[in-house]
Amino acid sequence: MIENFRDLEVWKKAHQLVLATYRLTKSFPSDERYGLVSQMRRAAVSVPANVAEGFKRKGKGEKVRFYNISEASLEELKYFFILSKDLEYISDNTQVMNDAETISKMLYRLIEAINNSRQ
Repeated sequence: MIENFRDLEVWKKAHQLVLATYRLTKSFPSDERYGLVSQMRRAAVSVPANVAEGFKRKGKGEKVRFYNISEASLEELKYFFILSKDLEYISDNTQVMNDAETISKMLYRLIEAINNSRQ
């Protein structure tokens, strides 16, 4: 039974992606600390944070709005993974991109379930 946001599989996976993002960005050049590193971490944290906030919202529209923000932040993060690889800050982004895509699909299904529910 789902009693709080921590019970949601999508939140669990998104939280793991935040941790992976922090690990990846630790080795970025120091001049990126307030640039790309900050942006990536902010986008990553936004995904599970908005899932958590949306979980507590009462109305369908409110819930979906926060889950949509999670989706948008996730897309932004995907771009940052691509950029990080192109800048050669990371050698491989396959795992984080796959994880991000899994989370994206989970968010989509969650939003669809809410939109198709009676309440």
